[in-house]
Amino acid sequence: MAAERLEAELEAEENTGAGQKVPPVRRDYLRQRDYKVDLDSKLGKSVVITKNTPSSQTGGYYCNVCDCVRNLGMSMRVERSTLDQVKKRFEVNKRKMEEKKRDYDLEQRMKELQEEEEKMKEYRRDKKKEKKRKLEEEDAGDEGQSTSELASIMGFSGFGSAKRK
Repeated sequence: MAAERLEAELEAEENTGAGQKVPPVRRDYLRQRDYKVDLDSKLGKSVVITKNTPSSQTGGYYCNVCDCVRNLGMSMRVERSTLDQVKKRFEVNKRKMEEKKRDYDLEQRMKELQEEEEKMKEYRRDKKKEKKRKLEEEDAGDEGQSTSELASIMGFSGFGSAKRK
């Protein structure tokens, strides 16, 4: 891309000659990056810098993209956004906010479901305990009557064990 532009400029120079002025080259506007810049990779690392170190590796902020912007054939101006582009951007941002809201609603639903499950578990546990207590009362009531009758007939009150099933 840059090489083609340079060739076109050289051809234009040769065709017009040295005496005529060349019309300024129309450069593209700056474009948004289509990749993510990795700024955190060298965070907290020490580097020795000498006078022979290239400027891209010296201290301070250095952006190699800015160096080659003109080589890519772009000016340093940004294209003005149209009304339609702004509306589309607002729609995209609105959709993102709605998705976050849905995610929150999903998390809230999950919490509610977990609480409901715990209530159901506790209800079942209480129901089991109640059933077990009723069975024990019935067993104790039945055994108590038969034991008292036998005890009165045989002449003793118990066998000395406390274990019941």
